[in-house]
Amino acid sequence: MNPALTKFGVQMSKLTGVRAIMKDINETLRAGIGQELMNLSAGNPLILPEVEQLWRDCTAELLSSTEYGEVVCRYGYSKGYSPLIEAIAKDFNKRYGLNLTERNILITPGSQTLYFYAANVFGGYTTNDELKQIVLPLSPDYTGYGGVSLVPEALFAYKPTLDIDASSHRFKYRPDFSQLSITENTGCVLFSRPCNPTGNVITDEEVEKIAALAAPLNVPVLIDSAYAPPFPALNYTEMTPTFGENILHCMSLSKAGLPGERVGIAIGNEKLIEALECFQANASLHSSRYGQAIAARAIDSGELARISETVIRPFYKNKFAVLESTLEAAMPKNLPWFLHRGEGAIFGWIWLQDLPISDWDFYQQLKKVGVIVVPGNSFFPGLHEEWEHKHQCFRISLTGSDEEIKTGMQRFAQVAQEVYQGATVNA
Repeated sequence: MNPALTKFGVQMSKLTGVRAIMKDINETLRAGIGQELMNLSAGNPLILPEVEQLWRDCTAELLSSTEYGEVVCRYGYSKGYSPLIEAIAKDFNKRYGLNLTERNILITPGSQTLYFYAANVFGGYTTNDELKQIVLPLSPDYTGYGGVSLVPEALFAYKPTLDIDASSHRFKYRPDFSQLSITENTGCVLFSRPCNPTGNVITDEEVEKIAALAAPLNVPVLIDSAYAPPFPALNYTEMTPTFGENILHCMSLSKAGLPGERVGIAIGNEKLIEALECFQANASLHSSRYGQAIAARAIDSGELARISETVIRPFYKNKFAVLESTLEAAMPKNLPWFLHRGEGAIFGWIWLQDLPISDWDFYQQLKKVGVIVVPGNSFFPGLHEEWEHKHQCFRISLTGSDEEIKTGMQRFAQVAQEVYQGATVNA
């Protein structure tokens, strides 16, 4: 059967970004059964024993409580499960000196759903048929932003400036404030901090500057804090979560060990929260309450913040150190390779300047030596202008074993040397 799809149906039935590449990766993994394949592509967090035990303990506590039937067997409030909202308000008020109430918090089925709500509440066409843009102030950024808007033309990203340290083979993206424009045609601003895929952390000062540009126009600034403190606290450099009248602080518990339960959290002005809550009530009534109930226990006890700082952060920080030291030892010094500074998240981001072939072709060469990474061009949603840099980058997952990361990066260096040398010979 071939049903006739609406315009929105066609738009939302497409695979976007890295999800389209995952089809090729999955086929490669299935075809390579029995072969040595180092899969450094996954964004799925590893199951860490201490983290899993926390959620087991919280589950056992819920199961033995009189609250269980109320949580699982009854509908709930569209804003979210009250004990979880109370736990978040209590924790953030104490931790950051805020004055949050239940009116400032919304629980959604994961943060991807939250961005879908926000992109279509604040971005797209107004009742006067004027287009409100969803502005990404720094590209590359999270590939999932590419599919959140029902109006694809609303998404607009800006090229960054690059701080390059050639001697150490490191670089960092920064917002280009000489180009960034937030106007009456801007519906909302959106960026991840720390960033998936690059590990970049926009500085506190840069966040405040972006928020200040948007504030006079009443433009909401959504800060995707899926890797930020206090949980999962996957920041390796100092950063302060930012709150304000026009800021929506958006969180996820996926990298804190609950990706299967889809718990997203929005914290912000009650008018912004109210608009998103209404969208949620129409779309799905409310989020699943089981994950919310165990999260309430983990946050209220302080254990989630403690484990984030003492277990989750050190684990992935060490993984990045393995990646970094292996590349430093294996990559030829005369090649123009650059590793983005490791400031957070669970990925490494490598830029091969003046790469003689495309990132897709380089990805194919890596597969021949048993290494799977993600070509970088999928991480530039909304960037409409051509930029050769988009086809010279690669995301490396830190979810492999230490040995897989070491061997994978040694083979990455070998393929890079061969590709650059081949171009020199052919020239």
